[in-house]
Amino acid sequence: MNCLETIDRLSTFLDRELSEAEVREVQQHLDRCPPCVQLFRFEDGVRRLVKRCCEADHAPAAFRERLDRALRAQR
Repeated sequence: MNCLETIDRLSTFLDRELSEAEVREVQQHLDRCPPCVQLFRFEDGVRRLVKRCCEADHAPAAFRERLDRALRAQR
């Protein structure tokens, strides 16, 4: 797996939507590629921040959906 393939799968990797074999492939690439690990950590951090700041009782569902679509479009 190369960097472009890994980056393409980061969203589904973070969402835990990959098969076990795909998870292993992504993880193996991350284990040996510092630039991809850096991007993974950034995306994970953004997701955690958004989750913390936009909890269900704080942000309207429509806003969360638009934000999710915008983040996915950036990839």
